[in-house]
Amino acid sequence: MKMTLIALLLLVALSTKALLGAAGPAPEQVLDTSGKMVRARTSYYIVPASPDVGGLAMASTGEDCPLDVVAVDGYQGQPLIFTPVNVNKGVIRVSTDLNIYFPIDTSCPLTKAWKLKDYDYSTSQWFVTTGGDFGNPGSQTLANWFKIEKYEDAYKLVYCPSVCKDCSYPCSDIGIYQDQYGKRLALSSEPYRVKFQRAY
Repeated sequence: MKMTLIALLLLVALSTKALLGAAGPAPEQVLDTSGKMVRARTSYYIVPASPDVGGLAMASTGEDCPLDVVAVDGYQGQPLIFTPVNVNKGVIRVSTDLNIYFPIDTSCPLTKAWKLKDYDYSTSQWFVTTGGDFGNPGSQTLANWFKIEKYEDAYKLVYCPSVCKDCSYPCSDIGIYQDQYGKRLALSSEPYRVKFQRAY
C-alpha cells in the first residue's frame, strides 16, 4: 500500500514537472487575404488594409543604391518573400523574426532584403531600405529582422528583433513618412495597416 502511494506521488510530481517545463503554444499563423496561411519562401504582395495608402515597392530616395521601401498609391506593389529565423519552418507566424525581401532584379547590385537604415538626422527618422543580409541571427544582422503582428482587423509590420537579447536597438511599429521622395516606410507610432495577398 505504501509503495503504491509513493509511486502515485512520484507519477504526479513527474507529470506536473513536465507540464511546467512544456513549451507554450506556437504563435498564431499569419493569414493572407483569402484566409490561407502565409507560407515561407512564397511571393506575396503587402497591400494596404485601407485605401489611402498603396502597396510596397523599391524606389530611389536620393541615391541609386540601396533602394528604399516605399508605398505607392494606386499600385499593388512588388512581390515580397518572407523567410523566418528558423528556416525549417514553412509557415509565417506573428511575433516571429523574419527576413523580408523583394525577389526582383534591379540595377542596384545590393541584396533586396529589408534592413533598418542608419538614423537619418536630417529627418529624425529610421527608414526601411534594402541591402540587408539573410539569416545568421545575432548582433551583426540586427538591422535585418522584422516581425508581423496582428493589428485591429489586419496586420502591422514591426521592427523589434529577438535575435540578440543583449543588444540595444529601437523597437517600434513601421509606418509611413511622407517627404519629397514619396511615402517611405519608417519607424512610427502610427502603424501601416496591411494585408498579404498571394502573388500568382
